[in-house]
Amino acid sequence: MSEHPNLQRMRMAYEAFDKGDLAALDDFWQPDVRWHEPGDNELSGTYEGRDAVLGLFARTMELTEGSFSVELLQACADDEHGLALVRLTGHRGDRHLSTLSAHIVRYSDGKVAEFWEAPTDQAAGDAFFG
Repeated sequence: MSEHPNLQRMRMAYEAFDKGDLAALDDFWQPDVRWHEPGDNELSGTYEGRDAVLGLFARTMELTEGSFSVELLQACADDEHGLALVRLTGHRGDRHLSTLSAHIVRYSDGKVAEFWEAPTDQAAGDAFFG
């Protein structure tokens, strides 16, 4: 049985991020994508549009001295939704982050229309990015 096309695209998007190919990510999102980052830290908030999301990624890399990484552990997707279990890692000076998070997406026409970060340890993320 072959993978759902949205699951294939999800895997490709994580691979592109892992390689630092942020330009390739543009093909996986709707132009008006909404991206939700929870918590009470420098990166928290809702980002609207591709440019805003790419700005979030750039700021994340800046804060983590380019060390931020997202390791895809498990994923599933159908026509409307996707879910990925990931490990987030990085460092900021002497601070280190290694935590699990769920990434929840809503698809529209095969592209991500909305994204929610759902960390397992929000306090750790807030302390790291705070």
